Formats: sequence, C-alpha cells, structure tokens
Amino acid sequence: MYADSKVKVAIQLLPGNEDLGLPEKMTTLASGFDLKAAIGEPFTIEPGKRALIPTGIAIAMPDQLEAQVRPRSGLAYKKGITTLNAPGTIDADYRGEIGVILINHGEESFIIQRGERIAQLVFQWVPVIEWEPIRDLNQTSRGTGGFGHTGV
Repeated sequence: MYADSKVKVAIQLLPGNEDLGLPEKMTTLASGFDLKAAIGEPFTIEPGKRALIPTGIAIAMPDQLEAQVRPRSGLAYKKGITTLNAPGTIDADYRGEIGVILINHGEESFIIQRGERIAQLVFQWVPVIEWEPIRDLNQTSRGTGGFGHTGV
C-alpha cells in the first residue's frame, strides 16, 4: 500500500452519540484519530484506578487491517492518564462499541467530560502469515539474548 492510498472503514455512531461526531485527526499529518468519551455525565477516575470508557462508535475494517487504541500524549504527560493494554487491538472482525481502558497514574482525581478526547485510534496493516516449520533457525549475533541483554 502507498501512503497516499485511501482505505474505507465503515463507522457507526451508536444511538445517542450523534452529537460527538466522527473521530478526527487534529493535524493533517497526524497518524491517530482522536476518540471521545461517550459518557452521560462527568466521570471521575481516582489516582491508581482504571475505568472502561465508551466511545459511542463501532467500526468495520477490511480484513487485513487492525485498529490500535493508544494513549494521548498530552493526557499522559500533563495528567498521568494513559491507556492500559496499550496499544489495545481492535480486530477486523470485531463489531462492538470501541471502549478505552484508562488508568490514572497521576496524583489527582481526573474528571472526564462527555466528548473529551481520551485516546487515539491508529490503523495498521496486518500481513497474512503462513507458518513455515523448520528444524533450526538461522543464527544471529544476538542469539537468544532477551530481556535486558544489552544492559539496563
């Protein structure tokens, strides 16, 4: 795929969330579409606590696409709010409402307002993988060096 190619992704604004509009990129070259909180009233996440926040949308993607729910850098830096299971994967066959698991790593309560931008949605291609069983893998200079093998 080329960077200038367009891919159609079907999106449904779930009933009662039409006022939130579609996810948007905040700049022309942004990779992520901002997801908004589809909550009825302000919701508080206390320090150290987590919550599943609905977005009011559901999507249908082409088979070789996945959507990743990622934190918003501003919320993470300024408030200590980030996403758990990051990036969260939305598979091409999922048709339910997209939810965002937020956690408050900050020192103060965080109040989420309806329509507030809480995360971003980034799309990635997923290659079709065909396993090729073999007896031995080719050797590399790293070999089996794993976690922390190059230092702290």
